[in-house]
Amino acid sequence: MINLTIDNKKVQGQEGQTVLQVAEANGIHIPTLCYMEGVHENFSCRICVVEVEGMRNLQPSCSVKAAEGMVVRTNNEKVLSARRTIVNLMLSNGAHNCLSCEKNGDCQLQDAAYELGIEAPKFILKSENDPGIDDSSPMIIRDNRKCILCKRCVIACNKIVDNDVLGLAQRGSETVVVCDTDKPMGESSCVQCGECVQRCPVGALIEKKSVGKARSWETTKVRTTCPYCGVGCQLNLHMKGEEIVKVTGVEGAQPNDGRLCVKGRFGYDFIYSDERLTTPLIKQADGTFREASWDEALDLVANKFKAIIAKYGPEAVAGVSCARSTNENSYQMQKLVRAVFQSPNIDHCARVCHAPTVSGLMKSFGTGGMTNSIQEFANTKLLFCIGTNMTEAHPVASTFVKNGARNGAKLIVCDPRRHRLADYADIFAQMKVGSDVAFLNAIMNVLINEDLYDKEFVRDHCENFEELKACVMKYPPERGEEISGVPKETIIEIARMLGTVKPAMLIYTLGITEHTCGTDNVISVANLQMLLGNIGKENTGVNPLRGQNNVQGACDMGALPNVLPGYQSFTDPAVNAKFAKAWGVDSIPAKNGLMIAQMLDGLLDKTIRGLFLFGENLVQAEPDIAHVEKCMAAAEFLVSTDIFMTETTRFAHVILPAASWCEDEGTYTNCERRISRVRKIKNAPGEAKPDWWIFKQIAKRFGHEWASNSAREIWDNELAVLCPSFAGVKYYRLDGDGIQWPCPSEDHPGTQILHKDGNFTRGKGLLVPLEWTPPAEVPDAEYPFVLSTGRRLYHYHTRTQTGRAKGLNDLLPEEYADISDIDAGRMGIADGEKIRVWSRRGSVEVTARVSERIQPGLVWMAFHYREGNANWLTNKAYDRVTMTPEYKACAVNISKL
Repeated sequence: MINLTIDNKKVQGQEGQTVLQVAEANGIHIPTLCYMEGVHENFSCRICVVEVEGMRNLQPSCSVKAAEGMVVRTNNEKVLSARRTIVNLMLSNGAHNCLSCEKNGDCQLQDAAYELGIEAPKFILKSENDPGIDDSSPMIIRDNRKCILCKRCVIACNKIVDNDVLGLAQRGSETVVVCDTDKPMGESSCVQCGECVQRCPVGALIEKKSVGKARSWETTKVRTTCPYCGVGCQLNLHMKGEEIVKVTGVEGAQPNDGRLCVKGRFGYDFIYSDERLTTPLIKQADGTFREASWDEALDLVANKFKAIIAKYGPEAVAGVSCARSTNENSYQMQKLVRAVFQSPNIDHCARVCHAPTVSGLMKSFGTGGMTNSIQEFANTKLLFCIGTNMTEAHPVASTFVKNGARNGAKLIVCDPRRHRLADYADIFAQMKVGSDVAFLNAIMNVLINEDLYDKEFVRDHCENFEELKACVMKYPPERGEEISGVPKETIIEIARMLGTVKPAMLIYTLGITEHTCGTDNVISVANLQMLLGNIGKENTGVNPLRGQNNVQGACDMGALPNVLPGYQSFTDPAVNAKFAKAWGVDSIPAKNGLMIAQMLDGLLDKTIRGLFLFGENLVQAEPDIAHVEKCMAAAEFLVSTDIFMTETTRFAHVILPAASWCEDEGTYTNCERRISRVRKIKNAPGEAKPDWWIFKQIAKRFGHEWASNSAREIWDNELAVLCPSFAGVKYYRLDGDGIQWPCPSEDHPGTQILHKDGNFTRGKGLLVPLEWTPPAEVPDAEYPFVLSTGRRLYHYHTRTQTGRAKGLNDLLPEEYADISDIDAGRMGIADGEKIRVWSRRGSVEVTARVSERIQPGLVWMAFHYREGNANWLTNKAYDRVTMTPEYKACAVNISKL
């Protein structure tokens, strides 16, 4: 500790702190405009100047380090006079029309002027250039006339989210903030994350959606969790009544520290859409729907399922839960299927994305979850990113990876596409689709042969090393190159870097899991990190970024056909009896149920007669849409709860309108196992109801009385009691940053790092030898291209939510097919031209996007739009363990229209 005096008050501070930080820690206010916590290289505004004894001039308190015995004055006349001059100059140089400004009441320049007693600008300054207003962006209004050149937006863009779009141009009084090379924001490389807007202290950057909605003093802030990807960003919803005025990130919070992506910041207004389902609907004989009361609809659902079970047995019915809804809703759904219907057939969309993560990591480590935490990405020494398009699918997580690289960490990126993250990499390995096991085996071959692996960790904490060694010896770098297309020299370089730079974190997403060998791929990345000793320590681990906001939670809740909530086994008699007693039944099914693909096929062969879909748009999301539609059309009885009509609900016999995000209380669990609150801000429209209520009412019609009457009661009285991993998690503990499971007791802080110090859940880590197998469908003369699929930045899943959020369709109005510039040149295809893409299953017409980032022979598409949806083409080939579809590889052909 150091001792100093500020304004005649003796205070203490930490070595290395600035005067500003010490003052703030001791309750002494110093005004700032350019300062941002954690960023100490700005010093632009000078409004924070203070007088320090022994120093000739006034000093910026945000940069001067506090020192032992220092005497500081923050508010004498010399200091205040300097601040008044600075603020007067700022007010005089721009169009600071406070009465009409959107930031009125929430403007730090306005606050400083008020604090200093400035009623009107003292000077008259004229600029020869009027930068005007730039409203070319669908999301952000730029008004450089209000800019005070504090550089917070520039630093936020270039140092916090590392997007490198904003900069300064010109000199002196003509200096201005520009996008790229002075392009309008809407035509620039800006990804519309809005970090600059949140950081702007004045009205120079404004959320377009918030204009005219409310003054700051009319709003209240409600903290909640983002409804999009699995990062689990914490949001502040700025509310006026039941209307969201704008969204900001919660600064200092886990996991996002205030950062948001375009969807998290601007994709909220789908909940207000006029297209919301508001009343139960029953299909009539002519195929149209009519409105019905809740009693009529629920009676019909219960009676139909009763009749099917009585005639064909409980295994003739199945349910699919929702990874976008809350933990409590998924828990209720699987309880309905298992306890009330007495069917083992429960699944959800982890099946089509990260089921191999659960299966593979469970086998290798004993727990099927991310081992570490997102903010550690910025602090490690090496980041190995494989099969992850995180700059588009998990943008906020990618900012911490880019921070890590900027902080000096080595970055290795391995992917078939040179996506944006590769631009920051020390090594980029452009692999062939489906070559992961061979590529990783070749890396491990070098590590072992060059004695670069962690022998002590392997000896003390792993088993089966000799078997793994024998396998990877068959994959020298030369064979790795032959299969993966990555030069052997690059494979060796990667191995040597991995073997010499510690600690290292491995990150992957669906590029690893969505293969016929998806579980093998997951086990392979686990093998690599165990071999390196990068498990059970800070800034290490195997870190899968989950795709949907609560896909981790839906797995945790037991919405899987092979486990109960908390990954407990129904084949354990004591566990089965515990759940049966809690659920008021004699027993629950003690066998594995069907997976989604088996359920769909069951609709065709009539082994499944009744299917209950909870918030799932299978028709657009499953592979081979034509086959899925055929299955759906064959359903004897299909029920769907949803918030909108979708491509799937049109096949339903009964549609039940559900409450959406922030229309009920609940929790999500993000990819790092963090359980966070979702808070209610408004009532559901019309007669829409929470899903847990819907499931409870159906159970009641089967004679089951469920005690819990809210999400809080479901968690506190059931989940925390039945699941040892959640025993210490109670709602009262979730007001802040949430808790990472396992959390065995109420005095436990939660678990940031799994398998601490090599103590694996299963005892020792299991090294598993694996042979490479090619994709199920490979290119040939008739279909010479490989189609791989994924997500794009501006939409989410099947656009059920983002398609109703204003502005996002403007940013991505249609689907594209990304093709190599080499292939395009050879075939005479220009960027923006329409092409036909076809496979053995279907054909689509789509706009070509020609790119040097795509390797020859590859076509890349997404599934957000029904028209041009890649799933008209994808293959019904599945991972051998989990039946996850091989979305990442099928054979196609293309032609110019």
